[in-house]
Amino acid sequence: QKPSLCIVWLQAYLRRFYGYQSTTDRQRRATDSKADQLTELFAKVQEMQRFFGLPASGELTEETLAVMRKPRCGLSDAEPFGETLRWKQSTLSYNYSPIIPASQVKKVFKEAWKLWADVTPIHFRKRSRREADIVISFYNHEDHSPFDGKGGILAHAFLPGFGIGGDVHFDADEDWSFNATGYNLFSVAVHEFGHALGLPHSPDPGAVMYPAYNFVPKSDLQLSLRDVKDVQHMYGESEGPSFPLTRPPPRTPDKCDPDLSFDAVTELQQEVLFFKDRFMWRKHPNFDKIGITLINSLWPDSIPSKLDAAYQNVEMNLMVFFKGDQYWVIRQLRLEDGFPKNISSLGFPPRVKSVDAALHIRNDRHTVFFTGHECWRYNEVNNTMESPTAVAQQWPGVPTPLDAAVSYEGQ
Repeated sequence: QKPSLCIVWLQAYLRRFYGYQSTTDRQRRATDSKADQLTELFAKVQEMQRFFGLPASGELTEETLAVMRKPRCGLSDAEPFGETLRWKQSTLSYNYSPIIPASQVKKVFKEAWKLWADVTPIHFRKRSRREADIVISFYNHEDHSPFDGKGGILAHAFLPGFGIGGDVHFDADEDWSFNATGYNLFSVAVHEFGHALGLPHSPDPGAVMYPAYNFVPKSDLQLSLRDVKDVQHMYGESEGPSFPLTRPPPRTPDKCDPDLSFDAVTELQQEVLFFKDRFMWRKHPNFDKIGITLINSLWPDSIPSKLDAAYQNVEMNLMVFFKGDQYWVIRQLRLEDGFPKNISSLGFPPRVKSVDAALHIRNDRHTVFFTGHECWRYNEVNNTMESPTAVAQQWPGVPTPLDAAVSYEGQ
């Protein structure tokens, strides 16, 4: 994009989701300098970066732009929601006008409401006539928050109240689906129904109320502990037979948990990345805060969760990830053609089924792979694997098997 178009797009994004006010919005006095405007724009970019767990540099890094381009909900991430914006009655009615198979939509919406009903004293009832507390629609409408065609904003909802309050709108131009193709209706519906109950966006990447689209199979999708606490703070706990839940709400990993172990650790330019399940923490030397975000916020749909190992090959500008007997190679945030491949293509014998950890040694241009009690030396220049040796012999005092390994500040 041309720089001028990029600035216009950036301002529109920050205006919609973070309350940025451009010059025309505020009718600035002639004495207001361009530097002041850039300072405010810089501050809003930092606010967005902090929300998504990115280093708050204020710069439009490739990672920042990748997050901004992700499909998402149309509501603001910064708009305060008051506790008074909630329903007073314990039974809410809803109806909808689907543009996709009605029988499947009926089941999806019923199951999406059930996730919220299981943890609150609220009951949801479908009505066949249009008059209902919550009206669900599929269309590109003419309200003050129009949609933007395919991708971008997928849906939005209105806070509880009379008239349009509580209503949920899905973008009719999207490729809605009931599986992993297109945009999964169930995943988006659970999120938007949370807004219809009065919940704001959550910066917790494990929460249903996180603003960016993230596909989770329906059988695995649960309200997180953060979602449950937030909605119960507004409405109280469920009094039904399904509470307490048969499956406890999942917790987003806490970096301060004394029992925490990492799946993998690697450098990424100046940062160190720590991976756990579908999450990662990013430690930057210039920032004290260590933010948590989703792996797929940086590498959409290419890197799996629950990794075994990872490393950065600085000389070749590559990131390499391992899970099971497969490995993925990323260059400039994009998956290289032909990947994933089997780890046997690196020279591992059939008896090696996975890699525990990987350690890239820049000065020697080689990588050490740890598998059980053995370690393997891989020459990155010649693409050859040496015979294994015992970890105890090469790395005395290092326990096996390893969880992760990383070269940090040359050590």
